[in-house]
Amino acid sequence: MTLFDIVPIVAAVIILGLVAALVARRQVRWIIPACFSAGFAVWSLFAVLTEGPLGFWTEHVRNAWGNQIWMDLLLAVGMALIWLVPAARAVGVRPLPWVAFTLATGSIGLCAFAARVLYLRDRAAAP
Repeated sequence: MTLFDIVPIVAAVIILGLVAALVARRQVRWIIPACFSAGFAVWSLFAVLTEGPLGFWTEHVRNAWGNQIWMDLLLAVGMALIWLVPAARAVGVRPLPWVAFTLATGSIGLCAFAARVLYLRDRAAAP
């Protein structure tokens, strides 16, 4: 197996673990999305350095599956922002810079945004 065969499997296992924890009603700490943001930023930098800064677009316009993946990512980010923006306002975070960061970087910005909101929520709840 190559690196490109292994990485998607590892990513799926990690996300399934997170989902299992959420379903078990465990609270996700801010460090989890912060680590996701950092890890994905490193992988994205690798992709940009090896494939170029617009390589993602070539993949999304290649065929129907590429289009489907692009629309799936847009829908996922949109749905996440529906919940995250009000939560951000509730803890005193101005959402516009974070939404712009998310739109520019995708999951890197979204995970960082979620980490910030969860951090402030946890800090406010601490005795």
